[in-house]
Amino acid sequence: MLSKRIIPCLDVRDGKLTKGIKFKGNVDIGDPVDMAEFYYREGADELVFYDITASHEARDIMLEVVRRVAERIFIPFSVGGGLRTVEDMRAVLMAGAEKVSVNSSAVTNPQIIADGSRQFGAQCVVLGMDVLKVPVSEKIPSGYEMVIHGGRKHMGIDALWWAQEAERLGAGEICLNSIDADGTQQGYEMDLTALISSHVSIPVIASGGAGEPQHLADVLTGGKADAALIASMTHYGHYSVADIKDYLSERGIKVRKYW
Repeated sequence: MLSKRIIPCLDVRDGKLTKGIKFKGNVDIGDPVDMAEFYYREGADELVFYDITASHEARDIMLEVVRRVAERIFIPFSVGGGLRTVEDMRAVLMAGAEKVSVNSSAVTNPQIIADGSRQFGAQCVVLGMDVLKVPVSEKIPSGYEMVIHGGRKHMGIDALWWAQEAERLGAGEICLNSIDADGTQQGYEMDLTALISSHVSIPVIASGGAGEPQHLADVLTGGKADAALIASMTHYGHYSVADIKDYLSERGIKVRKYW
């Protein structure tokens, strides 16, 4: 069995680390480069960076932050937000990231997944999905809808269909974020995670809602996720990466340890 990955998520706005709840009320909480090094030394398996307003503001991503992070950490990290072309992807990878995450741009232009996968390999292309629970309908049979531009624009696209389509196009991994659970620290959206994980063959990273180690144990087992994103529970010092990994290991969940 492959080890489950624990991946801190760093949302960046105007060059600062920020955190909100359900994509609202964001508060700046520190320097993303310093926090990246902190998590690297704590034993995180990977890191994820999102420039959370780049797509909405139609501007380029934070390449200088990417370069500074690459100088100070030696674990894989992915970067998303504002990547609209293969050239944008290339710039982020050349700045030091191992993976690129496409979300809003992929929904509006799915070809970017295929083009990025062809140019850099599927392992470099992560599909970011921001998903909202909605009433089941003919258009949204799974009951989960894709939302883009940081939760601002409903797309009328079924999340399960989109996950499978993105895999067909060449995405190598999915980072699945529940807007309903985001920042609440009440647990991941288990039904959504299990649904997507059960219907694609590429790895799924669960995102949104982690508040205690049991939440990760739940989503990595019952939710069938391959990895779990964390943010609030460690950003604010309630738990360390080591605390989480020790908890999971004690319950028979295989994780990598660096200490």
